[in-house]
Amino acid sequence: MRMSRYFLPVLKETPSEAQIVSHRYMLRAGMIKQSSAGIYSWLPLGYKVLKKIENIVHEEQERAGHMAMLMPTIQSADLWKESGRYDDYGEEMLRIKDRHDRDMLFTPTAEEMVTDIFRSHVSSYKDLPLTMYQIQWKFRDERRPRFGVMRGREFYMKDGYNFDLTKEDALHAYNRHLVSYLRTYERMGLQAIPMRADSGPIGGDDTHEFLVLAETGESEVFYDSAVTDLTFGDREIDYDNVEQCAGVMEEFTTKYARTDETHDEALFNEVPEERRKTARGIEVGQIFYFGTKYSEAMKATVQGPDGKPVPVHMGSHGIGVSRLLGAIIEASHDDKGIIWPEGVTPYHCGIVNLKQGDEDADAACESLYKSLTGLGLEPLYDDRKERAGGKFATMDLIGLPWRITVGPRGLKNGVVELTSRRTGESEEMSPADAVAKVAAIYANH
Repeated sequence: MRMSRYFLPVLKETPSEAQIVSHRYMLRAGMIKQSSAGIYSWLPLGYKVLKKIENIVHEEQERAGHMAMLMPTIQSADLWKESGRYDDYGEEMLRIKDRHDRDMLFTPTAEEMVTDIFRSHVSSYKDLPLTMYQIQWKFRDERRPRFGVMRGREFYMKDGYNFDLTKEDALHAYNRHLVSYLRTYERMGLQAIPMRADSGPIGGDDTHEFLVLAETGESEVFYDSAVTDLTFGDREIDYDNVEQCAGVMEEFTTKYARTDETHDEALFNEVPEERRKTARGIEVGQIFYFGTKYSEAMKATVQGPDGKPVPVHMGSHGIGVSRLLGAIIEASHDDKGIIWPEGVTPYHCGIVNLKQGDEDADAACESLYKSLTGLGLEPLYDDRKERAGGKFATMDLIGLPWRITVGPRGLKNGVVELTSRRTGESEEMSPADAVAKVAAIYANH
């Protein structure tokens, strides 16, 4: 993409309504525009990052053997009345009526709908286990939407649902999701800690939230600092192997880590004092096992091995896809702007032409642009006739991890400058070497 053709409405001043870093930078970098309270339009740069995050979620769900689907944003209230949640869910649910005066609602979550799909088509235990998921827009009418996409009313979420014959099978699905989520977040450059949490309106006794530590987090968290030393890394896991998945669950959830709703002071005091930490955390996902809560209420049964009908055991598993943009920025920024991890950056590399209109500089930038795109990378070429300081400020604000700077003086010596956004370190090298280094960096992403 060339900046001269791109829609990037960068703001120099911080809008007064932006209270936290991620909201400020998303508005200033032209990623979103507020439509109404807690509802945003996603402009090209923001939408591009949103799709990068979505693709990682899809890849890791498919790696775990889960099947993508898509359900409507508008549901019939009849299903929710059947499960007993229609009146219990509260004012966060946006209730509407269609032209025939039928009760409808804008989806806050989809346990009822997916259970109805399951019971309509699955009747035998031989068709289990089964896990389906979607990435779809949701709506929850927050009393006080704030912090941009961190606590909006409309949000983009991955919600998955497992159906299993027994509790043991369903707990394996729970563990499998924990493993897939650890991989997902690490690919985004995040350390998301699984913490024992409260189930809220979803229900069930077994649930973990994944939280990214940040000063602006909405949750108070208590944890053993040893959990921050854990990484999943590039280990290979057989998702059908019960023992392997259970081993990862034990490794990542044995040490104390809880949100304030489930905090146990006595247990916390058993942690060595120097490792007892209190902080704020941003929730970016949650997994639930809730047994037969929905299957019994909605008669979602299968014929068991003995020929008798049994209600299936279920769980649900969510990742806040749109919220993750805010969480990543909160965890990765400086006073100049965003610093995108390589796994989710909207463009792999920025190209800055210090003297647009100079024959040699223009030709070198065009060559770099073609070389990078030829390797399957996406550069953002700032080909505007702007001063160099303004170009650098824009690149720092939007946070591309790498920048190649091209100017007449360097070209006389046969070099360009490759700069790391994260460290600020620059290195002079030939244009070909700069392309090769950028390509090598992204080979693992």
